[in-house]
Amino acid sequence: MLAMLQPISLLLIIVAGYLFKRNNLFGPRDYRIVQVALFDLVLPGAIVYSFAKNPHDISLLWLSAYGFIVALVPVIIIYLATSRRPIAQRAFLMFNGTGLNIGCFCFPVVQAFLGNAAVVPAAMFDIGNCVMVAAGTNVMTQTLLHIQPGLTLAEQHAGDAPTLPYSPPTDPDAKRLARRALAKTIARGFVGSVPFDVYMLMIALTVAGWSVPTWLADMFAPFANANACVAMLMVGMLMDLPANKHDMLSVLQVIAWRLPFGIAFGLAAWFLLPFSPMIREATLMCCLAPIAVFSTLFTDEVLGNAKLAGFSLTVTAVISLLTMTGAHALIAAGIL
Repeated sequence: MLAMLQPISLLLIIVAGYLFKRNNLFGPRDYRIVQVALFDLVLPGAIVYSFAKNPHDISLLWLSAYGFIVALVPVIIIYLATSRRPIAQRAFLMFNGTGLNIGCFCFPVVQAFLGNAAVVPAAMFDIGNCVMVAAGTNVMTQTLLHIQPGLTLAEQHAGDAPTLPYSPPTDPDAKRLARRALAKTIARGFVGSVPFDVYMLMIALTVAGWSVPTWLADMFAPFANANACVAMLMVGMLMDLPANKHDMLSVLQVIAWRLPFGIAFGLAAWFLLPFSPMIREATLMCCLAPIAVFSTLFTDEVLGNAKLAGFSLTVTAVISLLTMTGAHALIAAGIL
């Protein structure tokens, strides 16, 4: 029962953020302030602290590769399976049907169930996952659906077509300029993500055998302590109940995509990865994590519907808490 208290507290913080907004203690757009603080300050600081305080074995980089696969494959499958749907539905599913909330949600859950050591494999898994959720999913979605960065679909007058109109250039110079523009878009998507940049820096230091000084790690401790609270508070500020049956159907579709993927990748992690039971269980739990907080950011930028993404995150957080608890119970009982 004690192991459940911290995950439940995260859900209560979401509820608090929602109630504060409903009672006008937060304005309807105040979540953007918290969003900037989370992505550009709190989460990067938490990443540095995690690497500084927990030894990261180079062999665990295989978990990073697995995390990348877990976050990449669903995006491709959803893109292919929704080829006849309107672009707004496709973008919403590609942003929210994949990607995992590891740093803000899974860290405290695996720590509660498995102890402090479980944060290490979760962090290594999150490196690969972060490549997608921090930038890769956004870049792929905008590129595959021909969405112009910086404008919502409404501002681009998107209709019910599966993608926005796009005519590939035929002139050699135009092709070269188009490739250069695409490369800049991809580079901007990755380099412009502060958490991704920090993860890459930490990997480089780990491979080089350098460790973060203790005094510097202590400086980042407040960010690590604030990470879960700030993230869940922002989700509560974003959240709003579905406005109609269409929104409810969108949430159900997200769940219908995420749950099978999570269970399949989680079972593969438990039965196939060549690591200790603790590491495999931590990885399994990571595969069952809810929607990434980044998804709300990208959904807001492209669809202008961060509220529905926030509600989807909250629903999947409850489901993740139940599935993680069930998986831990099955493993503890020797059934799995």
